[in-house]
Amino acid sequence: MSLGHGDHHHHHHTYAPSGQGTVMLNIGGAIGALIIHTPATLHGHEIEVSPVGDTGHRTHAAVRARYVRSGVTFCVVIDSLAEGVYVVWQDHDTPLTQVEVRGGAVAEVTWPAHLVPGRAPVAV
Repeated sequence: MSLGHGDHHHHHHTYAPSGQGTVMLNIGGAIGALIIHTPATLHGHEIEVSPVGDTGHRTHAAVRARYVRSGVTFCVVIDSLAEGVYVVWQDHDTPLTQVEVRGGAVAEVTWPAHLVPGRAPVAV
């Protein structure tokens, strides 16, 4: 879903854990995907990303529990991203990091465990 700066559309999301094999990604050609690994404390939190050159054009997804072979992991999965460099937003106004998304591939970022959106960073 595309969001213009200040233009928020909300869908009702399910935050229930996903089972193994339940994530399908739309990738290929010049389209890639991004996985943002997070601490469990961010479960249900919406994380936004935007192209570096167009920070007002944001896409977001919720942190969900995902069952994997080694147990449960918490992450955001965003697919259908045009190849390019994206900003991962810590909150509405603060960039966390940048990541390059390549067509036909899945990029990954790990959210710092000590950083909870909306709060000051915790010293580690």
